[in-house]
Amino acid sequence: ALQTALSSTTISGYVDTSIEWTLNELDPAGLHWNQWPASIPFRTESKANGFNLNVVKLSIEKPMDESEWASGYKVDLLFGPDAVNYNSSVNGVENNGNTGRDNDFGIKQAYVALRTPVGTGIDWKIGTFDTVVGYETFEAGNNPNFTRSWGYAVEPTQHTGILGTYRVIDNIALAAGVANTLSAGINARNTELGTLGGFWHKTYMASIAITAPKDSGFLGGSTLYAGTVGGFAGGTEDQHNYYVGATLNTPVAGLKAGIAFDYVDNLGGGSGLGGDYEDDVWVVGVYASYQATAKLSLHARAEYGDLKFSDLSLGATDKGNEYMTSLTGTVQYDLWKNVISRLEIRWDQMHTKSTFTLGDVVT
Repeated sequence: ALQTALSSTTISGYVDTSIEWTLNELDPAGLHWNQWPASIPFRTESKANGFNLNVVKLSIEKPMDESEWASGYKVDLLFGPDAVNYNSSVNGVENNGNTGRDNDFGIKQAYVALRTPVGTGIDWKIGTFDTVVGYETFEAGNNPNFTRSWGYAVEPTQHTGILGTYRVIDNIALAAGVANTLSAGINARNTELGTLGGFWHKTYMASIAITAPKDSGFLGGSTLYAGTVGGFAGGTEDQHNYYVGATLNTPVAGLKAGIAFDYVDNLGGGSGLGGDYEDDVWVVGVYASYQATAKLSLHARAEYGDLKFSDLSLGATDKGNEYMTSLTGTVQYDLWKNVISRLEIRWDQMHTKSTFTLGDVVT
């Protein structure tokens, strides 16, 4: 009986490592780059100028079959420094009294999968699952570039709740769900205003994905995606994320283009200095990927955004006056089977409305 139960369970995973150097470590103001109001996503001072183990991922899954009342489950476990983005517990405190972000272990996803035979079938996730918005994912190997985008940095990552997906037709899929909070944290609760009523206030999300039919010429297989998430993110008011993105095939063989737009109303829920103002941000990213040969591919990303991260300690006198420009170039060559090898260079600039440059970073 045990062998029968385990026969459809799969175990997979990966190891993510890197060698990283910061070419100009100090900005003109004499501040180290990771002291900016928002440091480069996933790039910390401890990773600069050396060799790194980033994360180890282990996935255990029993996929649903094609039956009407199918069921399954999935668990994604993370080990290593990057796991700190997922290991915070209720109120950020572990049972041992340490802060949840002190440990190199995290549960990225853990949910029960169920199907109900309504229409074409509704697939449910109940537990902890990935967010419904964003062009990039946590897994570097699933992204065109190794480092994450600034758009990724302002998006939610993880929710605990229930999510339903319904495929209207083969090319259109809808999703909607309810979760405890917008910010990551397994079993977290809405503590807005410190009142008991806040615990009844949940996070809501929805998305739509449209895929161009195969008979659409060179655009066949291209995708358009839009989604929104709104709810408690740790401050005194709700945060609302709005996302639109597309990946497009082109007439040039092997060339794909992408675009992503993120707008965040009240980033952090008004939890900035004093907690009495809103940080509204937007980021637009443009992507290009070219498969030159079976093993060689080239990837580029350009981003510009109004980050509006307010930090008076860095000398800002106007809330929301930081702008960002970022360029990333990546060469990928798959020399070994099942190994993704990349060489990447990235340039980031933070500047104010008066065009005074806070600093350049080249990594």
